[in-house]
Amino acid sequence: MANLPNHLDLHLIRILYLLLSEKNVSRVALKLNQPQPSISASLRKLRELTGDQLLVRGGRGMVATPHGESLLKPAKRILDETELLFERKLPFASQQESRTFHIAAPDSLDIQFLPGVVERFRRESPKSRIVIHGLGAEVDYIRKLSDGDLDLVIANWDEPPQHLHLSKLFEDPIVCAMRADSPYAKRTASDQMTLEDYLSLPHVAPSQMLSGYHGVIDAFLERQNLRRNVVVESAYFGLMPYMLSNTELVLTTGKQYLRYYEKNLQLKTFEVPVKFPPLRFYQLWHERVHHAPEHKWLREQITDAAKAIIVK
Repeated sequence: MANLPNHLDLHLIRILYLLLSEKNVSRVALKLNQPQPSISASLRKLRELTGDQLLVRGGRGMVATPHGESLLKPAKRILDETELLFERKLPFASQQESRTFHIAAPDSLDIQFLPGVVERFRRESPKSRIVIHGLGAEVDYIRKLSDGDLDLVIANWDEPPQHLHLSKLFEDPIVCAMRADSPYAKRTASDQMTLEDYLSLPHVAPSQMLSGYHGVIDAFLERQNLRRNVVVESAYFGLMPYMLSNTELVLTTGKQYLRYYEKNLQLKTFEVPVKFPPLRFYQLWHERVHHAPEHKWLREQITDAAKAIIVK
């Protein structure tokens, strides 16, 4: 076994982890509210202890050596497990305590859902802060959950990642809609749309939301060797119902999601001639926060907000 110092400084391990993550001495000093020379001295000590340079200059700043890269996960594991040793298990006193929670969600959720979450937060934990992040193809939500940049992700997947904790929030049956005074809507009953009609009509669809995945609608159609006529792709799901107002476009999404727009934008909803499974919305979280009292409370608030919007 290698010779270890008699006293292993946990703060030094935290500096090691941050240096390997940030690859920038100044940013680490700023995060820890310490002078830069102090962090530089810690880096020299770490180099002496490990017998490796750990960080060296690259073309665009500092880069980790292979040995440095290999120390990133063990350092994080030590920090996480040390935190567990001293983790408080007291219930989260939501009315008195102040926390900042980071949630990521797409804008394809029921229009009442996130406002309901915010209303509940303001009532149940008035001193806390909630930050709602977008969820797009560029967001590595698995890494962000692991690193602590996100506390919770809400979305719908065919197959959620197996290593994350999960609870189902609600299901939403799939329908399609177009403006009620369009020629097709006028001549076709809500339950009379044919498969040929559905596939050939011009569709508006969301842009790629998650890396390598175009969404449950097109993924399901592809498995049936079917393809719809998507003529508009939009990164802004919340604007798509408005795109139906003066066009012949068709939008396929959840019945619950459309109920607000159907009334306010004079849309007509059709039964889809494809046996889509319902949209299933989940909340996902990492083992890192699974037992934390404030995060248990957070998940309960999300669950209760979801129950409040379910159509009976």
